[in-house]
Amino acid sequence: MVAVVRALTVLLLGQVFLGGAAGLIPEIDRRKYSDSGRHMPERSEINFLNEFELRLLNMFGLKRKPTPSKSAVVPQYMLDLYYMHSENDDPNIRRPRSTMGKHVEREASRANTIRSFHHEEAFEALSSLKGKTTQQFFFNLTSVPAEELITAAELRIFRDQVLGGAGASGFHRINIYEVFRPALAPSKEPLTRLLDTRLVQDSHTRWESFDVGSAVARWARQSQHNHGLLVEVLHPEESEGSAEVERNQRRHVRVSRSLHADENSWAQARPLLVTYSHDGQGFAVLHSNREKRQVRQRQKQRRKQQQRSNCRRHALYVDFSDVGWNEWIVAPPGYHAFYCHGECPFPLSDHLNSTNHAIVQTLVNSVNTNIPRACCVPTELSPISLLYLDEYEKVILKNYQDMVVEGCGCR
Repeated sequence: MVAVVRALTVLLLGQVFLGGAAGLIPEIDRRKYSDSGRHMPERSEINFLNEFELRLLNMFGLKRKPTPSKSAVVPQYMLDLYYMHSENDDPNIRRPRSTMGKHVEREASRANTIRSFHHEEAFEALSSLKGKTTQQFFFNLTSVPAEELITAAELRIFRDQVLGGAGASGFHRINIYEVFRPALAPSKEPLTRLLDTRLVQDSHTRWESFDVGSAVARWARQSQHNHGLLVEVLHPEESEGSAEVERNQRRHVRVSRSLHADENSWAQARPLLVTYSHDGQGFAVLHSNREKRQVRQRQKQRRKQQQRSNCRRHALYVDFSDVGWNEWIVAPPGYHAFYCHGECPFPLSDHLNSTNHAIVQTLVNSVNTNIPRACCVPTELSPISLLYLDEYEKVILKNYQDMVVEGCGCR
């Protein structure tokens, strides 16, 4: 029975995602699955369903079905972004306020894809000297498709509150550099360029966002130029040998696992690179709700009493767990896709949202049955945002167009 449900759901997803138009689904044995599940899919049908599922995954930009490990971490910031811009009305869900920089937020408003990256810890280079701590990060961006245009990127660093100690001035400065050329010897300094800087107050515990868009956009175009980022934390003037100040210095900004004893919190507190890009298809993530509301408002303005048998929108909920996609789709667990069904009778009424061509076709059908009636199809669709892990366990928030039927009509 599980195989039957999975088979039917995969085909249903195909109808929703690919339109279900003639020619999109190859001809296969058309015997229907019984409600009792006595008829199980044959081997050829299973192969077809697997191939069809792969086509659906390709629509998501995936080459294969992701199988994330149990240790895969979904950054809280990505969850926050999803819930900030989703239409989930659950009052139990905390809707955080944006903490990205103003410049990053302005440039990110054009993106329909948001990706997050943790640094490669094997390549980190930590240095802690009197007065400052430096940490070099490398982020592997090879999973970003070549056709995506990165419009913005931010480096997010978590810092703890530091209680005043000997010589504490109440502020620290954090500088972010792009590394143009790594240090050629331990005694040499790398060749760098300042990207962003901030004076931060010790009494606050919060995430800091730094604009690194210019460097990351160049890395995406020319991967050989990616030598990473250098984070420099300048500490206040401290007295020589002050153990208390040394402890404050080491715990102030979470730039390395080795600086913090709390292993459990490191998974969520480690530095995070977030890229905002657009693949040229559809609206931005941050605008998806506005577009959906506009579509629904237009639909309400046209809404009239309809006969139950006429063309209209019907309820349809797609549950990702039915096909095992909940293993890699973090949110939502499913969504209301809806579908269009019903008659397009002669004469076509105004509320059936018909085109002039559909009216003419229906008129011809009334005198010549060899010409089919107009079809009940979606006339307005809206996007949804999906938060998921890809094949490389990178967390992605992406806006997918034409996923929800908002209006139906005869065409």
